[in-house]
Amino acid sequence: MIKFVGSFERVSALPNTHFPEYAFVGRSNVGKSSLINAIVGAPVARTSNTPGRTQSLNMFNIDDRVMIVDLPGYGYARVARSDAMRWLLRLEEYLRGRRQLKRLFILIDSRIGPRDSDLDLMDFCDANAIPYQIVYTKKDKRVREEKQMRINHTDHGAMVPEIIETSAEKKTGLDPIRATIGIK
Repeated sequence: MIKFVGSFERVSALPNTHFPEYAFVGRSNVGKSSLINAIVGAPVARTSNTPGRTQSLNMFNIDDRVMIVDLPGYGYARVARSDAMRWLLRLEEYLRGRRQLKRLFILIDSRIGPRDSDLDLMDFCDANAIPYQIVYTKKDKRVREEKQMRINHTDHGAMVPEIIETSAEKKTGLDPIRATIGIK
């Protein structure tokens, strides 16, 4: 059973649970909410065509065993610089201080490839020993030219070596994420 726990503006407001957490983050419009919905098999995360719609830390409880966190996107959203900086500081606070966090899934649009902001987040995770895994999204929407830059896990100490390629629309590439999280 999937339960929406809440939408939180501050990391300190998140419930202090004993459940392992798996968080999803990426540039605005990368398809975080759509991927979460595909993984859990239900429309729990709000989706939108407007980049930057997710502005809070949205938490979901799966079968009273695990938590999924939909983090605000970064990069593209048209928001005030002060809001973008506040989101970045909140993301850093969450990543550094959340002992329940078992893995961060960094989502990258396969049509675009990693941007500087993605690489900066990877470097931050490496420097702070935050385990993360790269997930390419929108594999069903390939462009002719190969845009995807291969990321070498040996350059990134906290990165899980396996890169997952997904399509929320076609429901492909979801099983490795489900296995990691421990859901069907």
